[in-house]
Amino acid sequence: MANRIAEALERKGGNQSEMARYVGVSPQAVQKWIAGESEPRGKNLDLAAEFLGTSPAILKFGDKIGNALPKDYKNVVVFDPDNQDYIEIRRVKLKLSAGITGFTTESAEDFGRPISFRREWFIKKGYSPDRLVAIDVKGDSMEPTMSDGDTVVINTADVIPKNGETFAVNYEGEGVIKRLARDFGRWFLSSDNPDQRRYHRQECSTGSCIIIGKVILLQRETI
Repeated sequence: MANRIAEALERKGGNQSEMARYVGVSPQAVQKWIAGESEPRGKNLDLAAEFLGTSPAILKFGDKIGNALPKDYKNVVVFDPDNQDYIEIRRVKLKLSAGITGFTTESAEDFGRPISFRREWFIKKGYSPDRLVAIDVKGDSMEPTMSDGDTVVINTADVIPKNGETFAVNYEGEGVIKRLARDFGRWFLSSDNPDQRRYHRQECSTGSCIIIGKVILLQRETI
């Protein structure tokens, strides 16, 4: 793609700053595209192609592949750090201790694919991006709803227990994902796994059971 961008830009006059202003990115971002250090994606790719007088498909794949694509072709949107329309949710590993309110995190970006959404999604849902974290599911206690290795997004701003809803919980110093159940005036952690002998419910009492946040999104690789 770098060669196609450079050639198209040269035909247009070679003004990188003008292209940067049109797309809405920094001149350094355009320089990286031409050098092959990064690629325009999503809205940036559409605007770059528009500025250069070509189509996103041809800019990305070349004439032969581009001409073979249907007219309603749309790019799969990949998170682009140069695109301010998208916000990435941090992938983390939880660090917990028994009996301590709260939690700390450490980066887990190398453990899986990034998760990003349009800025409008956060506004529509009322989520604060800095209060959302993505963590991996461990074990099979929530089968078939979620499996070991799946990814869930947690809203750490929502810690009010709700009957039937799924939360990430610090249970005696262990991070677990469970469904909360209200019974006889008390809260319990329950598993979706039908093997209730192995995954029996546990009482969620103050001190030993601290809610980290509500599960708002499940990302799976197998369906």
